[in-house]
Amino acid sequence: MSDYKVNFREMKSRVGIDDIAYALGYRLDRKAGVGRYIELVLGEGGNKRDTLIVSHPNDKAAQTFFRRDGSKGDVVTLIRENLSSFTVSGKDEWQKIAKVMARFANMPEPEYREYVKSAGKSPGVFDASRYEVKPVDTGKIPGLFFRRGLSKATVTALSPFISLIRDRNNGKFEGYNIGFPYTDGKGNEVRGYEIRGHGGYKSKAAGTDSSSSAWVAVPSGISPDNVRSVFFCESAFDAMAFYQMNRIQIGDSAALASLGGTFSDRQITGVMERFPNARAFDCFDNDLAGRIYGLRMMALQEGIQMKISRTDGGIRIEAKGKVFEPDMERPLLAQVARQLNIRYRMGQWLPPKAFKDWNDCLLNRPMEPVISPHKEEREQNLSEQRNKGRKI
Repeated sequence: MSDYKVNFREMKSRVGIDDIAYALGYRLDRKAGVGRYIELVLGEGGNKRDTLIVSHPNDKAAQTFFRRDGSKGDVVTLIRENLSSFTVSGKDEWQKIAKVMARFANMPEPEYREYVKSAGKSPGVFDASRYEVKPVDTGKIPGLFFRRGLSKATVTALSPFISLIRDRNNGKFEGYNIGFPYTDGKGNEVRGYEIRGHGGYKSKAAGTDSSSSAWVAVPSGISPDNVRSVFFCESAFDAMAFYQMNRIQIGDSAALASLGGTFSDRQITGVMERFPNARAFDCFDNDLAGRIYGLRMMALQEGIQMKISRTDGGIRIEAKGKVFEPDMERPLLAQVARQLNIRYRMGQWLPPKAFKDWNDCLLNRPMEPVISPHKEEREQNLSEQRNKGRKI
């Protein structure tokens, strides 16, 4: 395969922050004015989850954004914060970001091997000295946990695996965010943080290793050899919600893991190497990206080479010399099991169908219901379709 280089600076001239934000569900807040800056808001009314103040709305190459808590970035930063919302595969974050940008720029998506991070200074290697870190005081738990529906008992049980962190390089925000430390299993050295803050703020510490490290917690404190189940979620808040809702059923031989919205093969295999006697469980989201994550994790556990491609109606799977398109209205894992004769090394413990993820389930915040037509409407629609097909 030929080597390719990705010039992020060139891509940024074609893909703006507004393009990505609109695709993620943000809307323009016209009340805030339209001029040198615009405000893009996620959520409605009192349920505003995030606000981006975007500069240079008419010049994609120059666009940057900031939030009132002091966080800021460019289009690459926004994609990186929301990487789980885009169905792309790759060996690391940069490859996935490049593919997302190529898609929005209407450019081909080659398999890149090298990266020219000319869009800005690369986060590079995680620098622990940049962050001031302190433990969570269980006598004074941050209100953000409670707004996420998490109880004092849950936070207390998982507090050894959570920190409060402050970025010394961020002069506009002096407060502390919640940090979920990433480790790679080779030791206890922190290799970055999954970060959550007020107003829906989510990010990762600069230089976080999302290729081979993850947030991992063993609430009972037992040795890795005694862990029997590892429950994988897309975010640490989802993992905490899952733990709170299923604490009795999972028992004391469980570990929790968060991939922080990314999916790297080495994240999965690295976590499972820590727990040699455990079974991996797919607890990912109920959207298309989450289901693809589940299939990819299953393929890793089974040692299957699998290619998953998006189609207009769902996905196409290529594995073991077979090509098939599963029914997206039925459980995917069962369909793949029949096609590929898998050995069920992986388990599933998905959020209830009405909810996108475990945290939404804990908050009783279901997805928008799909209302089926009444019988009369179905018959009328069928009649109209038949009439359209008649030749005159």
